[in-house]
Amino acid sequence: MTTPPPPSPAPNGPGYGFPQRTQGAPGYGPPPGPPAAPGAPGGRSEGRSERNLRRNAVWAFVGAVLASAGWATAVTVIPGMVGNSGDSAPRSLGSYHVSDDFCATGKPNRLLEKYSVSTSSSSPSHHTDRNPALDSMNCSMTLKRIGGDSDSEYASAYLRADLHKAVNPAPELSANKETYRSRGYQITTIPGIGEEAYFVYKEDGSDKYRDIYAEVDVRDGGMTYYITYNASYTQGKTTPPSMNDLRTMLQADADNAVRAMRK
Repeated sequence: MTTPPPPSPAPNGPGYGFPQRTQGAPGYGPPPGPPAAPGAPGGRSEGRSERNLRRNAVWAFVGAVLASAGWATAVTVIPGMVGNSGDSAPRSLGSYHVSDDFCATGKPNRLLEKYSVSTSSSSPSHHTDRNPALDSMNCSMTLKRIGGDSDSEYASAYLRADLHKAVNPAPELSANKETYRSRGYQITTIPGIGEEAYFVYKEDGSDKYRDIYAEVDVRDGGMTYYITYNASYTQGKTTPPSMNDLRTMLQADADNAVRAMRK
């Protein structure tokens, strides 16, 4: 079986992991409207493997709207929370520092207990940008379920950390959370990681084909971090991680990544 190509890193700029449906695929961008079922009947001449290959490529492409569209959506939905907070002064970064390889620094070890990382093409890939106002680090991975033998065993992980040196990122994080909530995503507060953290989850699709999106966002002073998980699967063909399993894994990986950036 041909291994799906890995997603490319999302662009560098403010924003979080807003998923966007493009031909039924989860990815990055503004929250979607009613979901389209991945691999829905109609055009059955194309195999499930080919659809998964294209879907992973789409995840990378739609990342291009993250910086502008994700922020614009938050501003539109929650205008009073962005730009009018009255406290835009930068927050302390403490001992947080930039990493040249965020795939190593933020390695999602708990997630990798269930998945292996594809090393085909450019997966995993990472990128770091340094700027007087904002330092950004990201890592993207194409994942394969350990022991899995079907095309629906693939998933995608994306990790990002930003060190905000010119603004207070708290209003943006709050607007992002409320935008998710307004679009029907389940939001759960996570205690004990940074100043604030939360878990985002949504599963949707048709009776047969399902999409899963999970994310953990963290803010601590001027540092923001998020890790996202995207997967599609066919019911009866494979069993994906449960919502509680994903929260446990992503929460542990977020905690470890935040600690590693302070070392």
